Amino acid sequence: MDTQKLWQTVLDDLQLQVSTAVFQTLLSQTTLISLKNDMAVIGCKNPMLITLIEKKYSDIIRKTLGNYTQKDIVVTFSAKAASIGKSIDGPLFTMKLPQEIIPSRPNIRLNLNYTFENFAVSSSNQMAYAAATAVAQTPGASYNPLFLYGGVGVGKTHLMQAIGHQVTEKNPHLKLIYCTGEEFTNEIIEAIGNKTTTGFKKKYRQLNLFFIDDIQFIAGKYAIQEEFFHTFNAIQQNKGQIVMTSDRPPEEINKLETRLQSRFQGGLTIDVGPPDFELRTAILLIKSKQKNINLTMETAKLIAANIEDTRRLEGVLTRIHTEAQIRKIPIDSEMVKGILGKTVKEIPKKNSVTPSQVIDSVASYFNLKLSQLKGDKRDRMISVPRQILYYFLRIELNLPLMQVGELLGGRDHTTIMHGVKKINGLLSTDEKIKGDVMGIKNRLFG
Repeated sequence: MDTQKLWQTVLDDLQLQVSTAVFQTLLSQTTLISLKNDMAVIGCKNPMLITLIEKKYSDIIRKTLGNYTQKDIVVTFSAKAASIGKSIDGPLFTMKLPQEIIPSRPNIRLNLNYTFENFAVSSSNQMAYAAATAVAQTPGASYNPLFLYGGVGVGKTHLMQAIGHQVTEKNPHLKLIYCTGEEFTNEIIEAIGNKTTTGFKKKYRQLNLFFIDDIQFIAGKYAIQEEFFHTFNAIQQNKGQIVMTSDRPPEEINKLETRLQSRFQGGLTIDVGPPDFELRTAILLIKSKQKNINLTMETAKLIAANIEDTRRLEGVLTRIHTEAQIRKIPIDSEMVKGILGKTVKEIPKKNSVTPSQVIDSVASYFNLKLSQLKGDKRDRMISVPRQILYYFLRIELNLPLMQVGELLGGRDHTTIMHGVKKINGLLSTDEKIKGDVMGIKNRLFG
């Protein structure tokens, strides 16, 4: 098998192991540059993403490549662009700390702390981070518009402004405006009242970059949506970059005109999920570093396990620091537990589930015998549970396709791959399949 065909096979397999967004935004961008003497060099079409791929997916790439070469492959990554950020605490998360903050131009309202260098990356926001760095590298070309949506405090504004910092640092002559949906609305109203709409149009329609927070605010306001529609079109036609944030996806914004909804969906729409435990830990460590607070990894984990709202994290950290200073005691687990209260949650431990437990759980859930799951009958009442079993062994336990095949009677890896693809596809359209998968997950992982 030549290098190109081998890598395409590996990519087909990787597509089963990660989410669609991860594959499309990250892994599909990779190429196998060379494979010699058990040494593989992986490249990326977008050098800005190579660090994230290496930090988060090097193991899965190495294992998958090894499965097809039957060798213990050493994988290295190559990119023309310099890598960004450093990893802290191994596989838990990627954390970046600011080296030097370059002041923003005075006419651009960007928070100096909202840079890529001090943005913590975890599973809940890695796709948004990858997309934002891609936009920053080639504004107007990659994902235009970029639409980030999610709840309060998940990092949407941080990522948007980080794009602005990086782009204007390289090209300070570019015209950029950052505003909120409410500010855009008020400015239009004022321009109409003062009969200065010509100046307003000139200001916005000639932009190279337009960043607007809380775009849902313009919904239901006909005149505002009309002006935004023409502004949007003018900027895009001039190959300018548009980035928007919202608390919900375009199709769920009530009273948003269809033509705007269509344009918002014409680029890349990404859900920035609630911060997971690892991300909250990373945020605490970043904040403590910025404030010169001596916070250990274990203490940060304890706080993160008990505080889910990222906006509250900084407040709790400040309170703990103040308490430590007043009482002149070190910040440790006992001191933190005392502040958090009586119902303190311990640091979560990851469940360890074996292949045998997965097989038994699937068999029990569908009231089937092990011999039926391993057998050759293709009745739907058996074939679908069997494919769900493939899915759990491959996706949840990350077992190699060949190992899954061996566990289930020596099945070919292409059969396993087909079954996993089918379940992956049905999860977004078939409520029964989705319910079955969630039911088995609850049995296995609680």
